[in-house]
Amino acid sequence: MEPFVAPTITDLLKARRFLQGRVRHTPTELSLPLSDLVGTPVFVKWENRQICGSFKLRGALNKMYSLSADERGRGVVTASSGNHGQGVAMAAALLELKALICVPGSCPETKQTAIRRLGGDWVELRVVGHLYDDAEREAHEAAEREGKTYISSFEDRHVVAGAGTLGLELLCDEPEIDVIVTPAGGGGLMNGIAIAARTLRPSVEIWGVQSVASQPWVLSWPGGKVVETTYDDSLADGLTGSIPQSLLTLAKERVAGILAVTEEDIAEAIAFCHRAHHQVVEGAGAVGVAALMKGKVDVAGRRVAVVISGGNIDERPLLDVLNRYA
Repeated sequence: MEPFVAPTITDLLKARRFLQGRVRHTPTELSLPLSDLVGTPVFVKWENRQICGSFKLRGALNKMYSLSADERGRGVVTASSGNHGQGVAMAAALLELKALICVPGSCPETKQTAIRRLGGDWVELRVVGHLYDDAEREAHEAAEREGKTYISSFEDRHVVAGAGTLGLELLCDEPEIDVIVTPAGGGGLMNGIAIAARTLRPSVEIWGVQSVASQPWVLSWPGGKVVETTYDDSLADGLTGSIPQSLLTLAKERVAGILAVTEEDIAEAIAFCHRAHHQVVEGAGAVGVAALMKGKVDVAGRRVAVVISGGNIDERPLLDVLNRYA
């Protein structure tokens, strides 16, 4: 795997040009219910309405189409909690190249089914262990063992640049945003948004959010060095797992800080999005809303944007959440 090189704003602009017509420019809308609750204008970036139901398609397509003829011929392997895998599967079928996609046992069935359908005969789905790090370990070993190109779901210049096009869209739609709250995840989306937003509006604050069930960002942030921690099952399955030092170092340049929300906070936010906006939002996509609802960010008198990163949640946990917070 090649060393990580941080993308520039030029990389983001090139990604945006490439992705036009291949992904949706998703809505950035004023949420009156959330604005009333928080006491200041809050705009929601609805990336759950993206093709494949997640922002991950942006980085996956941008990376897959950058591969050389030799890399395409050897095939690719990736690890995913589910959403990135859908983008890789879709691109593999379009490019007619073989892809091995490793997911953890905690990957929702709806995401596994989508990967199989999008990739068809071009994709092998391999379920490994229980948590994301199990799948990532297997993917790295398979890439070395089988001579395939490894594609990271976050620590890659093209992936981060593709994710950053979300930030370009957001600021073009609402140029006077003062605060952006986004899922932290592996760091690709958060850093991509930060590169775009801080270039277009240097005064903007970027806050990343994760669950207390998996909070390497929170623990590693004060010292600037990755701290190992334990992980528990979470409604925000897309945010679990360790983080790379490269993206922590990069985030330190532009991100204001990292926040954590509880599993109950996340469930309440999922129910709020469904009740107030009739939108299906997965746990990872709801953490920003949860942080705002619980007053984790000082937003008084400022215009706020919150990123809903995806909507791929299984029916059973969704119904359980809605029944609890009806």
